[in-house]
Amino acid sequence: MSYMLTHLRSGWAVDQAILSENDKVVIIRFGHDWDPICMQMDETLYKASHLLSNYAVTYVVDISEVPDFNKMYEIYDPCTVMFFFRNKHIMVDLGTGNNNKITWAIRDKQEWIDLIETVFRGARKGNGLVIAPKDYSTKYKY
Repeated sequence: MSYMLTHLRSGWAVDQAILSENDKVVIIRFGHDWDPICMQMDETLYKASHLLSNYAVTYVVDISEVPDFNKMYEIYDPCTVMFFFRNKHIMVDLGTGNNNKITWAIRDKQEWIDLIETVFRGARKGNGLVIAPKDYSTKYKY
């Protein structure tokens, strides 16, 4: 599904995407189009994109094609999703310990929409750290 999402092909394009949006959350998925985890995430991103179009915009960045941000944002996972609002990185407390990014595929469209709504409302209030509506820690899986 990544072919349906807007690809950013250079570091400059990524910077401009983050800088140009003043009223919407910028969602950037860093990874590879051929990666199975990214494919699952891209499907969720695409399914929810039209419902989130009023307050979020989604972009895809291939980390091999645009390696500029790999070190800066510590992108070592095959699929990484990050959020920005008004040129500011928005951190999300998911209960995993890593508040900077999402490194797994969220397959449920409504779960993704709820998360983005929470990020948007928190970011609009000026919060740099937003608490996710669902706890993704592993303590409930055992």
